[in-house]
Amino acid sequence: MAIFSSLNRAQKEAVGLLQIGTFLEYFDLMLYVHMAVLLNELFFPKTDPHTAALISAFAFCSTYVLRPFGALLFGYIGDNIGRKTTVIITTMMMSISCVIMANLPIYAQVGITATWVVTLCRIVQGLSSMGEIMGAQIYIAEITKPPVQYSVVSFVNVIAGVGSAAALGVAFLVTAVEFNWRIAFWIGGAVAVIGSVARTRLRESPEFLQGKKMRDKEIKEREASNQVPISRTERIKSYFVNEKNARKDFISYFLCYCGWPVSFYLCYMYFNPLLKSYGYTPEDIIYHNFLLSFFHVAFGVFYSLICFKFHPLKIVKNRLLIFMVFAAILPLLIKSAQSPTHVFCIQVVILLLAIGEMPAAAVFIKHIHVLKRFTVTSFAYAASRALMYIFTSFGLVYFTELFGPYGVWLILIPVAMGVLYGVNHFEKLERKSTENSYQSNTNLKAA
Repeated sequence: MAIFSSLNRAQKEAVGLLQIGTFLEYFDLMLYVHMAVLLNELFFPKTDPHTAALISAFAFCSTYVLRPFGALLFGYIGDNIGRKTTVIITTMMMSISCVIMANLPIYAQVGITATWVVTLCRIVQGLSSMGEIMGAQIYIAEITKPPVQYSVVSFVNVIAGVGSAAALGVAFLVTAVEFNWRIAFWIGGAVAVIGSVARTRLRESPEFLQGKKMRDKEIKEREASNQVPISRTERIKSYFVNEKNARKDFISYFLCYCGWPVSFYLCYMYFNPLLKSYGYTPEDIIYHNFLLSFFHVAFGVFYSLICFKFHPLKIVKNRLLIFMVFAAILPLLIKSAQSPTHVFCIQVVILLLAIGEMPAAAVFIKHIHVLKRFTVTSFAYAASRALMYIFTSFGLVYFTELFGPYGVWLILIPVAMGVLYGVNHFEKLERKSTENSYQSNTNLKAA
């Protein structure tokens, strides 16, 4: 692709390895998500429809609920040991969990033990995917420069979508031609091991190494001047806090990342009961979502490419404003849907206008200090995913019961307003950064 021709050989190799790893990671992660309509029946007890909906929401959220803890763990590793180490560890964790699920007896064989073990595996997968996608985005953002930086970082999300689509394809084979679902998890575990080995070829990010070198130098100078060793607590405190506007940056980052979980759940999960009312079987729903995934990937490629010409924040903001208009009529569209085809069209529009960070991830990342970057960004990312998936999945169950399709407003409106606030904040930071860069260049020319 012409856009990536500006990258040198080392950059292309790093981008390729990270993109492949992201594909493998999200293929493994989404295997269960997209086969949940089948696997939940195997690993969870049978219940009434309302309880089944809550169990489905619980199974879905188990992947994300402990991600903030994983963000703190992998954030510490990424900011102190290195980005490379983090992405290798997370890929191995994904592999192990896949192998366990491939061999796990079902509920009919071992009872509630199967439920707890599969939930634990989902939690491990959620933790590892947390370090994976943020590690890949941060690493690529640190070795590239705008405008190509915007596209290559955005393609991490695109490749994650491709991995999800591949998982849907396997899920379709499992349900349509009775392909053994355990083989799918064996394949996922095997390819994750291959991805881990391949990533040992990565070199550490020069920007991170330089920042770490400067931090160590500052610590030595402080200790030498004070003649008193700086305690570990003081190092962590000076490392993570007391930076001007850091809290506002974190909140804005968090709000920007709250949009996609709502869009994803609304598109791929919310309409499943409606599709079942049309006579769709679990196999039909999986195939329906598989077709949707092609649009998901196509729209991701589209946004990743146009951000080479248009600033990513403008793309995100304009798309958000259009989505807010669409959200106003969404309940009416849902009520008037008469067939799976109508539902499919609604879902495609949701994917096209999905609110969230795409394709501005690189912009958000670069405004966080390099030695706080992994922890801050991954924790905000994880917290937004955990909170919004829980709020959306359980909230829609109850809001829909109380208000019908109008219940989606109770989630979409506040989330959209939060994303708009976050984007406006980063627009201000971008303008300030541009002005400072212009002033620096002017001063250099004058000198």
